[in-house]
Amino acid sequence: MIGYLAGRILKKEGDRVLLLAGAVGYEVLLPPVVMEALSAKQVGDEISLHIVYQQSERQPRPLLIGFIHEIEKEFFQSFITVEDIGPQKALKAMTLPIAEIARAIEARDVESLSRLKGIGGRTAQKIVATLQGRMGKFALLRPTPAAPAPPPVDVVQQVLEVMVSQLGHRTADARRMIAEALKRRPGVATPEELFEEVYRGEQSRPPGEEPER
Repeated sequence: MIGYLAGRILKKEGDRVLLLAGAVGYEVLLPPVVMEALSAKQVGDEISLHIVYQQSERQPRPLLIGFIHEIEKEFFQSFITVEDIGPQKALKAMTLPIAEIARAIEARDVESLSRLKGIGGRTAQKIVATLQGRMGKFALLRPTPAAPAPPPVDVVQQVLEVMVSQLGHRTADARRMIAEALKRRPGVATPEELFEEVYRGEQSRPPGEEPER
């Protein structure tokens, strides 16, 4: 049984990723909240996931469902113990942070639960009846922040071209300064912001100090 996978993203689409681990590609389904947390990850990036492996007579094709943290996996395993909530339904229903869902269960907030995708009022009542009183630690879970998306390639290219052709920097030096700027401020989205961060980094360098290579 598969419980954990670490590897490189080969494909990313909709509600799943194709993950290359070793020499095998695994198709892993991701709840909406997990996919959002991994929104900045692109094809070729390394990720690791805690896996829920599901296979039954009703679901003969194995399902691999991935989570960033083990406690998210544990919540999912509790969620699917509710009558009428199978793995597929639970997967699609996790459209809110786990802490919010857990707090709604503890507060018997059927109205909020019924707004989860695919969960109606009757199923929301079953969720509360089954899980209320067992969600305390999940309600304390802090959401995983989405990593800032890298700037568009054309932004980096624009800045690189100006630094080389107009400002007289060597290409290798310009690439280094841009990389250092993006490391300090990964959320830049425009050429102006990137130029500003490159300039700030060079201004803060002590006189005579050689850049790292």
